[in-house]
Amino acid sequence: MLKGKHIILGVTGSIAAYKSAVLCRLLVSAGAEVKVVMTNLAKQFITPLTMATVSKNPILVDFFNPENGEWNSHVKLGEWADLYLIAPASANTMAKMAAGVADNLLLTTYLSARCPVAVAPAMDLDMYAHVATQRNMEQLKQDGVHIIEPGSGFLASGLIGKGRMAEPQDIVEAVEAIFASETTNHQKKKSLEGKRFLVTAGATIEPIDPVRFISNHSSGKMGYAVAESLAKRGAEVVLVSGRTALEKPQGVECVDVLSAEEMFEACVERFSKMDGAVMCAAVADYTPQVVAQDKIKKNDDDMSIALKRTRDIAAHLGQHKREGQVLVGFAMETENEEQNATGKLAKKNLDFIVMNSLRKEGAGFRGDTNIVSLIDSHEKVDLPLMSKADVAERIVDKIESFL
Repeated sequence: MLKGKHIILGVTGSIAAYKSAVLCRLLVSAGAEVKVVMTNLAKQFITPLTMATVSKNPILVDFFNPENGEWNSHVKLGEWADLYLIAPASANTMAKMAAGVADNLLLTTYLSARCPVAVAPAMDLDMYAHVATQRNMEQLKQDGVHIIEPGSGFLASGLIGKGRMAEPQDIVEAVEAIFASETTNHQKKKSLEGKRFLVTAGATIEPIDPVRFISNHSSGKMGYAVAESLAKRGAEVVLVSGRTALEKPQGVECVDVLSAEEMFEACVERFSKMDGAVMCAAVADYTPQVVAQDKIKKNDDDMSIALKRTRDIAAHLGQHKREGQVLVGFAMETENEEQNATGKLAKKNLDFIVMNSLRKEGAGFRGDTNIVSLIDSHEKVDLPLMSKADVAERIVDKIESFL
């Protein structure tokens, strides 16, 4: 798994730096080429000569060699590496990584890295448990950094608890798992090459007058995550989006609409050319019968607005779905969730439906997480609380199973 891999090993100022020599030797023995970047403080715990000997490469500490002025390019290092592993990772270094601070070669290389990054924290138990450290680690996780959990035991302070850097062999196994995961993700990226998908997202807006409108709380995050996941796997994606505050996903063709009718027309026009469609948008079921040309002025009387039914996009596509096309619906329910969602599955000729409830904490509009169930004619799969990006991956996995 590690043969021929390029690994940068970052070493920070920690008593656990003595383990870095063993870790480096294990990586090299497994066939990896290792370049070591050390902080100045790390040199007080383990010598550059030791790390140069086990890595079989010169050690990099400063931005340039003061003897001859040779530049140590963090950009080239970031391009060279298949993995950037920082072990040990001190609380100070992780705090700087989380904040984007770049005041040494190790940190500038992190900001330049195009490869996966992993850290093996090492510190005293109170430092590890401190809310600031935990906040910084959570930020790193959100940034895509792999955290190799520390172990528990005797610490340099004499205390006993969590904070010991993971043992070198355990770190090597974690590195192998990261490469295995990256290989799987790379394969997934190409799994939908040549396929075309339509995705709807966001809230529609139904005007009452030039100022007011009827809408809902959808942020568009779930639909955008699905569009991005499909695109990452090589699919050609058309995203028909209602109003959102989100940036458009890269590699996706975006069609902006406002009303339910505009979204209906955009979807019907494109669906026949697609291999599938995912109906994530929160589309208004009703729209005003008459839109006032001027702002409606308030008075002392009550006011009622006559509404008419909008056209059901998913149902229309289901009626015109050809063999081989995959059609996915969404159901946001507040009562009788499964019964209502299952009814839509059959009524709209969907291949499967994604059901979630506003009554579950962490699910629903606006947030970055969701709790959903994937329901088809044969089974119901309940997913735990996870990020909307991860939910999107599971939805796309199921789409692939239908294809």
